[in-house]
Amino acid sequence: MLPSNTILGVCLITQLCVGVTGNSLLFILYIYTFFFKPHFKKLIDSIFMHLTIVNVLMVIFMLISHIMSFFGVTKFLDDAGCRAVLFIFRVSRGISISTTSILSTFQVITITPSNSSWAWLKPKLSKLTLSSLLCSWLINLLIYAYMIPLVIAKTNSTHFGNGYVNPYCQNKRFGDQNSGSFLIIIFIYDFFYVAIMMWTSLYMVTVLYRHRKRVQHLHSTSLSSQPSPERKATHNILLLVTCFVFFYWLNNFITLSGFYVQAKIPNWEGINAILGTCYPTICPFLLMKNNKLVLHFTSSFSERRMACFQRALRG
Repeated sequence: MLPSNTILGVCLITQLCVGVTGNSLLFILYIYTFFFKPHFKKLIDSIFMHLTIVNVLMVIFMLISHIMSFFGVTKFLDDAGCRAVLFIFRVSRGISISTTSILSTFQVITITPSNSSWAWLKPKLSKLTLSSLLCSWLINLLIYAYMIPLVIAKTNSTHFGNGYVNPYCQNKRFGDQNSGSFLIIIFIYDFFYVAIMMWTSLYMVTVLYRHRKRVQHLHSTSLSSQPSPERKATHNILLLVTCFVFFYWLNNFITLSGFYVQAKIPNWEGINAILGTCYPTICPFLLMKNNKLVLHFTSSFSERRMACFQRALRG
């Protein structure tokens, strides 16, 4: 039987490769669509591209330290390295939350009926999306700028320090009043965007469900029983939101436990790193499932494979 450290190391490396590869492929797909398939291009693609970039930053800057620790590197980050790595990770994590919330809100405005109170926002979606993403970057940069002077490198790499989860870094002033206020600000920020994301997603599911009910009255039973685009979109939204919320709260629970538990279990930080990067790793594959270009390539490949199979039977 393989030791737990080996299994954890394999999981860390696998998650890094899968997360970076999946998000990079999705980003390349959108770039290809922008230049060579403009008829497939949609406004929401800009949010997806932004999300893939943020996901790559999250996966790299969260997992690379744990992978180096797994290979026995004792002094991988100094004070400046700790501050840079943790700052980039925390900013990208906050932007990932806000971008997912913006994505959900964008979809709600897009599918909302013309007589809805949200309909007036449709012509302004492009400007609202850009301004929302810029504000998200600005807010996160300001919030986590406070964290920079608080983080230092661990003098003993085997010591599990309080504060931010990293095998090489710790918070040098954890537990004072300012740290408590900082945690409250982070919690309020995260809760605000998660609440918006959940509310807009539930609203969108409700709109799509009502639309499907109206369609069922207009079509025969045989037609209405076929999977509709609305039903596929509903399932995709529910899956994406459920995945995000589950890993978000699970990661937060383990992270907060790490602030206050003195006797920490072995591989605590590595397990939390894997959980913290599950959403950015899974996210691109959920988005690819309904990507028109991916569906087009899949359909073309299936047709060519069927044609080759038929020629082989004849020959």
